[in-house]
Amino acid sequence: MVKLIGGRAASAVIGLFMLAIGSSASAQDLSAASLVRPAVATTTAVANSLGAVTQAQPAQSVTVKLAASIAAEAAWLYKGGWPLYALVDKYSVGAPLDEQANCLATAVYFEARGESVEGQLAVARVVMNRAASGLYPTDWCSVVKQPAQFSFVRRGEFPAIDTASAAWGRAQGVARLAMANVVPSVDQNVLWYHATYVDPSWGHRLNMVEKIGAHLFYRA
Repeated sequence: MVKLIGGRAASAVIGLFMLAIGSSASAQDLSAASLVRPAVATTTAVANSLGAVTQAQPAQSVTVKLAASIAAEAAWLYKGGWPLYALVDKYSVGAPLDEQANCLATAVYFEARGESVEGQLAVARVVMNRAASGLYPTDWCSVVKQPAQFSFVRRGEFPAIDTASAAWGRAQGVARLAMANVVPSVDQNVLWYHATYVDPSWGHRLNMVEKIGAHLFYRA
């Protein structure tokens, strides 16, 4: 009798375990496209259900890899009401970024680490927008390192980053979310910005579309 009960109990436990695995697998099969809230402003970088992120034409050379579950998971969390700052905090740690994603995070770190996460995401989107525009280099590292574009770059080299800082973690989180294309930000035709405390002549030839923190964002 004890053996029979034990066998039935074991079978029940195994059955529940297999059900849990099946439910988890079903959840992982959800694509980012089916979960993303319709965005008011999107970029031309898209993520598929496997986490591969690609930049649409003409920036064919930009292909980065997110962890398989990040795009779908972030979309699900955002749809469920997670604010941007919470998502940035969640994705501030993870697998090391590849070269292109690291350049994106580096631009965020040096250009906007003192800004809100909304302002940091907008800076990341400008870099991505430029790469897709046909007016600038077609990969993110080349966009950031283009001469006379980003003041923190010196002779094509980046300054040292405090990789143990919270600011670098946030920059990485912002980069991962920008690549996942989950949270709406500036439109894809927004290719320029500058700090509010400067007044470059080129700003008068463009259309200002938004002020986020200490940055003004422009389109042609």
